[in-house]
Amino acid sequence: MAARIAKELEEARLWGGARELRPLDGNVLRWGGLLLPNNPPYNAGAFRFELTFSPHHPLSPPRARLCTSIYHPGVDAEGNVCQPLTSTQHWVPSTRATQVLQDLLLLLDSLDPERVLRQDLAWELRQRPELFHRRAEEHTRQHSEPRPEP
Repeated sequence: MAARIAKELEEARLWGGARELRPLDGNVLRWGGLLLPNNPPYNAGAFRFELTFSPHHPLSPPRARLCTSIYHPGVDAEGNVCQPLTSTQHWVPSTRATQVLQDLLLLLDSLDPERVLRQDLAWELRQRPELFHRRAEEHTRQHSEPRPEP
């Protein structure tokens, strides 16, 4: 299992959507890195994330969490994300870590009011999209990390 996760880490490092991807505290079951959204309102910053693998991986899904505060309906105040791909109902053991990270980036790049953990922000996105985008951009300016140079 550790060998598979180490191999997946090398694969994920080749993907361009995340930077600084590394095991946390030398533990190959916990990765950290920076996610680089492509689209407004989040593309002005970078968002630190953690990906934690179960000791039963790949039979159990990993858990993704954003460590950087974000104004997003699919991310709660603790950084937990609405990610159906990693739910026990949808998890397939052949899913690769890069696919999990791509899905996490998609959550930020394509706002979906159906992937919701914060009902108040989902309502705002549906009913007052201009206000939502303005607040999300301001929150990104205040809380995100600077984007690394290419």
